[in-house]
Amino acid sequence: MEKKFINELVETIVSLNKKESTLAFLKNILTPDELEEMSRRFQIFKLLVKGTPQREVAKKLHVSIGTVSRGSRELKYGEPGLERILKKLWRLNPSGRLRE
Repeated sequence: MEKKFINELVETIVSLNKKESTLAFLKNILTPDELEEMSRRFQIFKLLVKGTPQREVAKKLHVSIGTVSRGSRELKYGEPGLERILKKLWRLNPSGRLRE
């Protein structure tokens, strides 16, 4: 996919300043399954960054250990910054939940 298309999507999401607007946008461009999968992946990353063992993550989120292992590999070898971003969010909101 062309990088300019990805950049345009990211810029659009960033410009949505309210939770309701962002959720409505995501619901319009993603299928319910895609949105659920995206949310589940995010939860996998959050739990792994917090130090939750992979088997516990799999059990808690009802996903296979292979799915969690792929998430772990992505944290280690994927695009840099995800772990740093999540930790920064938790410093701002120690409950581990994103601000509403």
